Amino acid sequence: MTELTPEQQQFRQAMAHLAAAVNIVTTDGPHGRLGITVSAVCSVTDSPPTVLVCVNQRSAAHDVFTSNGMVAVNVLASEQTDLARHFSGATNVPMAERFAWDIWEEGAAAPTLRDARVALVGRIRDSLSRGTHSVMFVEIESIRIRDEAEGLVYYDRGFHRVSELTAV
Repeated sequence: MTELTPEQQQFRQAMAHLAAAVNIVTTDGPHGRLGITVSAVCSVTDSPPTVLVCVNQRSAAHDVFTSNGMVAVNVLASEQTDLARHFSGATNVPMAERFAWDIWEEGAAAPTLRDARVALVGRIRDSLSRGTHSVMFVEIESIRIRDEAEGLVYYDRGFHRVSELTAV
């Protein structure tokens, strides 16, 4: 790995102060079954319902996602911090073992977590390359929401529970 420039270090520090939802993006198909923890997910439009997901092009997941074409964006609930760590690779639990756990919903076109705060399943319709990452545009085909769950965000290089929000 190459050393970061001062500009890259400053940018990473700035982005550490940008709170983002924690997601596990998954896929299953002829090119493999896998999932990764991602904070770079954003709403694009509701006509048709579309989100963007940013994935490092050097990640093994990148080619599997694009080859399978179908993904699930599992927006994590506050009690799912351990899953975020497992799917980030921090715990070295093998991928096959992660998918053997009794936490997955049956019958979805891509693996969805039963207790996710939100599960969005869709097809990658387009992709743009920018620097080290691809921006994948995912057109959503199914949505499942668990209203009673609290959210989970990544902020200041740590996981934080989002409970009741106070308007300012």
